[in-house]
Amino acid sequence: MSDTPHIMVVEARFHEDIVEELARGAVAELERNGATCLRVPVPGCLEIPAAIAFAVRSMDFFTARKRFDGYVALGCVIRGETTQYDMVCTESARGLQTLAMRYALAIGNGILTVENREQAWGRAATGGRNKGGFAARACLDMIELKRQFRLYPR
Repeated sequence: MSDTPHIMVVEARFHEDIVEELARGAVAELERNGATCLRVPVPGCLEIPAAIAFAVRSMDFFTARKRFDGYVALGCVIRGETTQYDMVCTESARGLQTLAMRYALAIGNGILTVENREQAWGRAATGGRNKGGFAARACLDMIELKRQFRLYPR
């Protein structure tokens, strides 16, 4: 196992500008900590858990090992006029938690659930709350915890 974590950053591109800012924060945090990453776009937040599940079930052809040490989920759900908001928030979070528990995955959840774009930008901005960076840090912390328990990620 390499000491350099390799992370899959899954980006729901529905609110592309906000998610791009989240990704900037996440990638900067990963690079600052010596990790490498692969950015994978998906259409929306509901597709994030499926993308992670696909990666978990895939193996590197040459090494027969898992491809990623951890996962960072990035997206943004802004409340609208329908109940779609509640369903997307609940099901994307449930999907990530189910994956983390079932497969002992290190997942940093950076899916914003907000009332409006102003709140989203306040949380996404790398000069603000930097939730993308926070999600990446959470992922790295969980990888370290797995190592302490000898649950090697790959």
